[in-house]
Amino acid sequence: MQTLLEDLCAIVGSAHVLADGDLSAWEQDWRKRERGRALAVLRPGSTDEVARVVKTCAAYAESHPDAGLSLVPQGGNTGLAVGSTPDPSGRQIVLSLQRLHAVRSLDASNLTMTVEAGCILQSLQQVAQAAQLLFPLSMASEGSCTIGGNLGCNAGGTQVLRYGNTRDLCLGLEVVTAQGEVWNGLSGLRKDNTGYDLRDLYIGSEGTLGIITAATLKLYPQPSARLTAWAAVPSVEHAIALLALAQRQLGADLTGFELMGQFALGLVAKHFPQLRVPLYQETPFCVLLENSDHVSESHARTQFEHLLELAFEQGCISDAVVAENLAQASQLWHIRESIPLAQPLEGLNIKHDISIPISSMSEFVSNTDALLQQAIPGVRMVNFGHLGDGNLHYNVQAPPDMDPAHFLRAHEKQVNTVVFDSVARFKGSISAEHGVGGLKVAQLEHYKSPVALDLMRTIKRALDPHNLMNPGRVLRLS
Repeated sequence: MQTLLEDLCAIVGSAHVLADGDLSAWEQDWRKRERGRALAVLRPGSTDEVARVVKTCAAYAESHPDAGLSLVPQGGNTGLAVGSTPDPSGRQIVLSLQRLHAVRSLDASNLTMTVEAGCILQSLQQVAQAAQLLFPLSMASEGSCTIGGNLGCNAGGTQVLRYGNTRDLCLGLEVVTAQGEVWNGLSGLRKDNTGYDLRDLYIGSEGTLGIITAATLKLYPQPSARLTAWAAVPSVEHAIALLALAQRQLGADLTGFELMGQFALGLVAKHFPQLRVPLYQETPFCVLLENSDHVSESHARTQFEHLLELAFEQGCISDAVVAENLAQASQLWHIRESIPLAQPLEGLNIKHDISIPISSMSEFVSNTDALLQQAIPGVRMVNFGHLGDGNLHYNVQAPPDMDPAHFLRAHEKQVNTVVFDSVARFKGSISAEHGVGGLKVAQLEHYKSPVALDLMRTIKRALDPHNLMNPGRVLRLS
């Protein structure tokens, strides 16, 4: 493949074709569970360069069908499902989009901005804020994840309850197809009923159908006030009752509703003692609520205080802390977002990103907790997540007297079967916001309907006939 690499150097420049040295930043997934080996890492600097790279690789793959060449698009490499790292074959090219980081335009009147795929999520939040607008997508990895990756796996985050997933925040895309053509669908239109929705086809496809190079995103007015509370709740059932009460009282102003289990918060207190975790020792669960008001801060505070009074009266909460300012609110959110950082410090663990109908969440948790304790006595549950939209990070830590690495090797398959079977019984999804990647391909084949899988394979074969784009991720063709 030396000739191919020389051709690619001519397109992006030899300084941006990395084939030697330490490539672990691109070859190893964020959780350090898998390490692949890339033929090379390419860092194109424009959509045109991406298109020329793909066209060159597609021509090579067609003329050398036994070479096994393929492309793996990659943004910030912060994914949790091993969907953006190469396999061990040494025949995959990692296509890093981090040099595509321009904000092409911001249209304040249309409440949109058009940005390139390599833009860091946090930088887009800051661009919107500088224009006195809001881009609401928010998650723990926002300082390093890119908008292209967010779109590729249809990321969720903490504001889905009010603003939706990344799919709901995108009006248009620019995509390089598997043939190396450029589809410019960067429309700022909120209504365009002219055929199939190609945008939604590529969002969530995890780089298996084409490469997202730019997007037109929705913006919103900045709220006049944001109020944050941290409440102790006796059970998941009480948390669901609190959610229903908050939705009735606050309506669309309820922008965040996060559930956190006692053990999950205990890990934060243990590994980040500088973060003072409130109330967790007194209660099985805590809830973090956020209210964003577009009238005034006094109006928001009156509404919020009334909600908490009702919650106390109805027994939904036993105690609560209300942030007095933005700094305190940020500290509370920082505690919540430190849970996934604290968990690996406790040792290797088994992660699940699932969604369950909110009405069934309490029964799911109690039933599945019991099944896991019966199967592996002493396992510890790291439950936390976005209860407001039915997304739970239902993670399983080894018993305290068991080596975490041994626990992972010996019990991962067993734990996944228990959890995913339970998810299926409660009519949920085995992947809510992290994607399928390479981790859940086999499980998807088991839990997804055969009709759905056949339709997905038909789309994949039609758009990527040479299986050039991120093969083996999301689904297998055979």
